[in-house]
Amino acid sequence: MSNIQVSLNKIKEEIASVAITDNIVLSNDNKSVIIIDQSKLPDITEYKKIDNLEDAYQAIKKLEIRGAPAIGIFAGYMMYVLSLKDTDKDYDDFYKSFVSNKEYLNSSRPTAVNLSWALNRMDKTVEDNKDKEVKDIIALLKDEAVSIHNEDIEMCCAICEYGLSLLKDGDGVLTHCNAGPLATSYGTAQGPFLLAKARGMNIKVFADETRPLLQGARLTSYELQKAGVDVTLICDNMASIVMKNGWIQAVFVGCDRIAANGDFANKIGTSGVAILAKHYGIPVYTLGPSSTIDMNTPDGEHIKIELRDPDEIKKMWYEKPMALDEVKCYNPSFDVTDHELLTAIVTEKGIIYPPFEENLKKIFG
Repeated sequence: MSNIQVSLNKIKEEIASVAITDNIVLSNDNKSVIIIDQSKLPDITEYKKIDNLEDAYQAIKKLEIRGAPAIGIFAGYMMYVLSLKDTDKDYDDFYKSFVSNKEYLNSSRPTAVNLSWALNRMDKTVEDNKDKEVKDIIALLKDEAVSIHNEDIEMCCAICEYGLSLLKDGDGVLTHCNAGPLATSYGTAQGPFLLAKARGMNIKVFADETRPLLQGARLTSYELQKAGVDVTLICDNMASIVMKNGWIQAVFVGCDRIAANGDFANKIGTSGVAILAKHYGIPVYTLGPSSTIDMNTPDGEHIKIELRDPDEIKKMWYEKPMALDEVKCYNPSFDVTDHELLTAIVTEKGIIYPPFEENLKKIFG
């Protein structure tokens, strides 16, 4: 057993001592899932109860709950909560309703592989136990949802330790979007900064604001400031100058889907950051759980990119629109970073270096 496995509980305690880690919980009566509504941060910290399919879909679609691992955890709990409404059905009708709920939830965010991954795990639980009573299947669904959550906590803690091993005291790190506890359970790309803080290390973080939804400004800087991490917020177009100034020794970003060749999808703007880092000779790391790696997707060309409402660019954060109504907008939620720009992939199983296609196969088949 590795030192990281032995110390997972200690890492969990260390991160919990500085971070917000109750962003997704099952209610005491099991009838709803409680989340922090991320769309209202940083000004309002509001916990929201969700107990029906449409609200669950909208919570994902409207980014009230976001971050690939967090969406997967949320989906697991929601499938259990929704199944409680069908306790009086026979298996066939129960499964028909289950599949309908699953497919609808899965359509809310097509790029984040953790969503379909978690939903498929819940589906497998139902199918593997079709010989049991529906009430017993529902109990097993709860167990599976809890397992998905607990496994993510363990994965995050291992990722944080591996990630921190790539940094030294005093390093400056640039991050894009948000991959802390709000987006996961205990953090992936931002998790090492929290672990460093708990251990007395001084890591200086530069957080891109992350246009157009400002996850870096609203969420990453919020989480890190609350944790006491040295964080400086910058506009996305300032990444080049802070790199040129010598303030950045590494780039840490999350991932929503990693293809079999190492290409990865992350929040729009990530590929530009990686291109700049390549120019300045700065290593780029993407950090995420193994559930984010999709060996059935051969490369980035096969990753479906979600397009979002143009008003997020023109109107969302402004008292008055910043462009004419008739102006066209292109608003992709993600872009794909070529594996040739990537230094390593950090997962709970370790740090994976090039050649990615060969080394990912060794670990994940």
